[in-house]
Amino acid sequence: WSFWNLGTLLAFIGSGIVINTLITLLHDSVLLYEHKLRADLELSRLKTANAEAMNIVLKQQIQPHFLFNALNTLKALYHKDTQIADEYIVHMANFLRASIYYQNENISLLKAELNLANDYLAMQRIRFGPALDCRIELPEESLEKYYLPSFSLQPLLENAIKHNNFTPEDPLRIIIKKEGDLLVLSNNIQKKKIKVL
Repeated sequence: WSFWNLGTLLAFIGSGIVINTLITLLHDSVLLYEHKLRADLELSRLKTANAEAMNIVLKQQIQPHFLFNALNTLKALYHKDTQIADEYIVHMANFLRASIYYQNENISLLKAELNLANDYLAMQRIRFGPALDCRIELPEESLEKYYLPSFSLQPLLENAIKHNNFTPEDPLRIIIKKEGDLLVLSNNIQKKKIKVL
């Protein structure tokens, strides 16, 4: 073998080692990327399952609380005005029917959520009269286009009613509107004063 042939052979072997090393590094990089994608997918699945579980817990909390309040209000209404109590029962039945129908749904069409919210608000308007002013300012085309987590509007409305003082002279004003791709529920703040004993 001449020096040139030996040098060429060593260079060839050396370039083969470099190529093998590059292929190995590339292979390992692809495997790592695949593992990362799998981990990201699993994390996404876990986040989705967690959100669904939280939604189910929220639904389970809403029903008993709502039902006790509604039945107490209904009892009081029957002592005052049976016709208004009958109207209250219609909205209560609609609300309960929808809550049973959508119980296993994680998301609902905006229109369905608003129907549920409207029945809830009708019941609260019967209860509070002109002290509760709620306006829904949503374009008609958005009702069939957007989705919300099921039963997400009613607890927001309930919290606004629960945590504010309001009277016919100083009503609680709630507005539901669309800003860009966001659904915004806002109200004037008239915090209840809590007496400390």
